[in-house]
Amino acid sequence: MGNQWDFAIMTDSAANLSKQVIDQFGLAVLPLTYTVDGVEYKGYERDREVPAAPVYDMMRNQKEIKTSLVNGEETEQIAEELLKAGKDLLYVGLSSALSGTCQVVRFTLTELGETYPDRQIFVIDSLSASVGEGLLVQHAARLREEGCSIRETAAWLEQNCVRVCHEFTVEDLFYLKRGGRIGTAAALLGSALKVKPILRMDEEGKLVSGGRARGRKKSLDMLAGQTADTISHPEQQTIYIVHGDCREDAEYLADRIRQGIPVKDIQIQMLEPVLGSHSGPGTVGVVYMGMHR
Repeated sequence: MGNQWDFAIMTDSAANLSKQVIDQFGLAVLPLTYTVDGVEYKGYERDREVPAAPVYDMMRNQKEIKTSLVNGEETEQIAEELLKAGKDLLYVGLSSALSGTCQVVRFTLTELGETYPDRQIFVIDSLSASVGEGLLVQHAARLREEGCSIRETAAWLEQNCVRVCHEFTVEDLFYLKRGGRIGTAAALLGSALKVKPILRMDEEGKLVSGGRARGRKKSLDMLAGQTADTISHPEQQTIYIVHGDCREDAEYLADRIRQGIPVKDIQIQMLEPVLGSHSGPGTVGVVYMGMHR
């Protein structure tokens, strides 16, 4: 995990990174977990891809899914392995406005810092989620490849994390309501009127309203329009589209974005299971570097 670099990069499974990216950059990944019918599943397992599709089938079958933060003991074990090897450590975590994961890791690494006073340890609250968090992790890894120090990399992340734009829509407001992300009144109104909400991340890493559309296709069209309005230098960056087991809708959004802007590349992937259990099947989101949130 990062032996060829001066410092190690650690993140959590909410970053929605593929095994290919994790291996390419030698990343350490802390797993969030989810529990169904008393069985606990990890959002990440070393050396294998964890399929996300089954969790969406479980939700469609009305299974109750409970999610958990990263485990403090496991965090300590993974981090200490890196620190013992003489590596400084940079952690990029899921928005603290959505989860206590970053707080757990910060506490654990602060304690380890007392044991390893010669090591530099940085904890970055990404103020992001899913591929937005993952986008920042990849930027950090590329800065490291270019020879930036851990301090320089951490400073870049702090200065640029609010440029990562996330907009998404959901098929059913029930999951966001159950998780406390939206109120009951808003959920009932949306369901009654067939309104599809547009949600986004604000500068504090919270989920806030970004508008609403009547019907599925119009909500996807709105995502494409907001991307065109906000994106910075699309010809130079990869746009990420994430979906809750609805590939066709993600492809539709990708086509609409390509029609509107000269994008360098678009990558589509399924939303990982822990965050996906909070947004539900049919979620579609777009993530990119913008001028502002």
